[in-house]
Amino acid sequence: MRSDVDVLAVHDRAREDQFIADGYGINRRCFAYNYFVIVGPESDPAGIKGMTPEDAFRAIREKGMTDTTIKFVSRGDASGTHAAEQRVWKSAGFEYGDIRNSTEGWYVESGSGMGPTLVMANEKYAYTLSDIGTFLAFKGQIQLVPLVEQGDILLNVYAVMAVNPEKQPHVNATMATNFINFMISNETQQMIGEFGVAEYGEPLFHPLSGGKCKELFGCPTWEVCATPVT
Repeated sequence: MRSDVDVLAVHDRAREDQFIADGYGINRRCFAYNYFVIVGPESDPAGIKGMTPEDAFRAIREKGMTDTTIKFVSRGDASGTHAAEQRVWKSAGFEYGDIRNSTEGWYVESGSGMGPTLVMANEKYAYTLSDIGTFLAFKGQIQLVPLVEQGDILLNVYAVMAVNPEKQPHVNATMATNFINFMISNETQQMIGEFGVAEYGEPLFHPLSGGKCKELFGCPTWEVCATPVT
């Protein structure tokens, strides 16, 4: 909004839509997706394995209020992942302010990125919500395991958009357009689909080819996000 940058790559749909509605962003294109996962100690003291994300959050909160060994580490940093966590709490029936202000000690904020948050959760034998890509990248450094991997609310969509030059005339609109078109190009989409496979056995992100854009994210057709910006 301050036009500190010319183009954004983000994964927080509600704020993306508001950014565009307020006139700050243009030419949004989805370019990749993966999933969030709730990870925790293999012993799973809250017994959340296989639950829905909402039931898992309820169980962590309920048991954490009486069992001091059960904790949840939040990024607490207003990131896309933090926004996703708040959506799960809301879907589970809780006001996030009440969760954040819990005094029982089960809810901890790292105020850090996903990597440091995973490390903190690992040190505390705690649960956290992570995108699968970062979890796989840190898997060899921590003992946490995926416990909840299923649920539509765990879908994690990445999009790119330009800052509107009509709102901020001094932005580099040409380079922003070039970057958007680079991200949705066939070559980059192929690289996205291959990234991480050799090292982790699966891609860290999935490209938005075929009908996925419409199927997963409600875009009218894939061609909307595949069409280069002119």
